Amino acid sequence: MEAGAASFERQKTRQIMVGKVPVGGESPITVQSMTTTKTHDHEATLQQIYGLAAAGADIVRCTCNSPEAAEGLARIVPRSPVPIVADIHHQYLRALEALEAGVHCLRLNPGNIRKPEHIKLVAQEAKDRNVPIRIGVNGGSLDPALYKKFGDQVTAEAMVESAKQEIGYFEDIGFDLIKISVKASNVPLMIEAYRQLSEVTDFPLHLGVTEAGPPPGGIVKATAGIATLLSEGIGDTIRYSLTADPVQEAKLGRQLLEVMGLRKRKNVDLIACPSCGRAEIDVYKIAQDAQDAFEDRKIPLQVAVMGCVVNGPGEARDADLGIAAGNKRGHLFVQGQNVAVVPEDEMVSTLVEWAEYIHAEGIEAALDRAKSTKAAARKAAEEDRQRNLGERGEDANDSEQLVHLMRNKSRDSAAD
Repeated sequence: MEAGAASFERQKTRQIMVGKVPVGGESPITVQSMTTTKTHDHEATLQQIYGLAAAGADIVRCTCNSPEAAEGLARIVPRSPVPIVADIHHQYLRALEALEAGVHCLRLNPGNIRKPEHIKLVAQEAKDRNVPIRIGVNGGSLDPALYKKFGDQVTAEAMVESAKQEIGYFEDIGFDLIKISVKASNVPLMIEAYRQLSEVTDFPLHLGVTEAGPPPGGIVKATAGIATLLSEGIGDTIRYSLTADPVQEAKLGRQLLEVMGLRKRKNVDLIACPSCGRAEIDVYKIAQDAQDAFEDRKIPLQVAVMGCVVNGPGEARDADLGIAAGNKRGHLFVQGQNVAVVPEDEMVSTLVEWAEYIHAEGIEAALDRAKSTKAAARKAAEEDRQRNLGERGEDANDSEQLVHLMRNKSRDSAAD
């Protein structure tokens, strides 16, 4: 297993094709997002789709809520860089129009389209075109009959039954190009619904916490739900549903899969210390400047920004590249080895330069490049390390001194 790869086993699911993108089976977990433009404005929608694709989205969903939106899809699909899913809610005719427009997948909400004859008609048309359908169960729009059956409340059992009921309609006509979601805004409910669903079907599952809200709370909720299930091997495609620019959804989805070892790293993974009493730079600013500098660079490396040389290089030894501050200068290291010393105001630009070099030439070439400077760099780093320890001691945050004072105060109070 390569470094950083996930150690948990994915549950076995069928594989379907959304356009040319495989979902389920042994294919990589994919990232989805949804446009916020009016679909009938095909130029604006295409512009957003290209932005989403650049940010890491493998599949993009567009609403199809009117005949004009369906016409927009007909213009969008041939020019889209990724497969397009048509989002259908109350009107089954929009699904038929979206299929005519050439979309690669439909999303149907069983709580909104409830007549079996309409559901089967759409499924038959999709079957004839070899187009998959996502059964998009949503805790906020459950079929009223199911809501009543389960005590007038949304339960995991109710959402799973909704999905199974829809599968039954599809099976009646022999349609099995299916993926399923059982989303809720309540994270524990969402997790339980997917756990139950994964036990009764092998169709690929689309994960998401619906209506998660704006960042940062929305990110926390979505990550809590999606990451929990992914760590259990559940899930084949994901979407962050945030009240934010959808490009952020795509970036976060991609990043989550990368940090969990479920997709190969595409962009820089920036790690940074949380700062402490030893820090000799503004770690927050340098880390943010580095994040901004690497934002649009497709460099699949782990890069570290550390506040001092006492523990920095050691704690970040597994990073491909990093820099630690000391005495108004930066100590550059490659896989834990000191290779250069640079002025403080050149720390970020130096990180970018070396990251690009490593990406192009490899780690060994970078270490070879530093042969003439490694000894001096190591010596300078050790000098700054010893100076920092001498000035701040092993306990940079004075925690032991604080504990000593607390104990004395406690003894004085007891004596009184």
